[in-house]
Amino acid sequence: MAKLEIITYPNPILKKMSTKLDEVTDEIAILGQDMLETMYDAPGVGLAAPQIGKNIRMLVIDTRSKDEQGNFTTEDMTELEQAIPFPLILINPVITKKEGKIKWEEGCLSVPGYTEQVERFAYVEVEALNEKGEKLFLKADSLTGVCIQHEIDHLDGKIFIERLSMVRRNRITKQIKKYGYDDTTAEA
Repeated sequence: MAKLEIITYPNPILKKMSTKLDEVTDEIAILGQDMLETMYDAPGVGLAAPQIGKNIRMLVIDTRSKDEQGNFTTEDMTELEQAIPFPLILINPVITKKEGKIKWEEGCLSVPGYTEQVERFAYVEVEALNEKGEKLFLKADSLTGVCIQHEIDHLDGKIFIERLSMVRRNRITKQIKKYGYDDTTAEA
């Protein structure tokens, strides 16, 4: 496995619509493992292929927390989340059902150092392929549901700050241009 470089905003790669994969190959399965390693190392809970410069409809997610020994745990997750076979490698994911609204404090590995409240659907159902080319059907809420929506946005050429008001989005963009990503004292 290899750690990959994460592309940051405002790189134009992040604005491109990703291409659907026609087949799941061994190379795609390996890329999924590399993406998971990169996400864990960052650290993050989700990563989409455009964030590593690949214009394909593929993402990885693992929203489990770790206990004091560093082992993954699902005890603080909802029932729906506990039923999900983490870590997820989702290829050609499509949201087939969405319900309700929820606000969540989101951040992004491609916009490091900035978080904002974003409104998303509270519940989603998703169809995708896994790294073996098998169909997956997921039901998700809470952090996992939000993360799926956030990463699918990346596949559609959107980043989370585009879901903010124009004033908030412009403030973050100006701060990034002025301070970059390393100044955590910059107000978002």
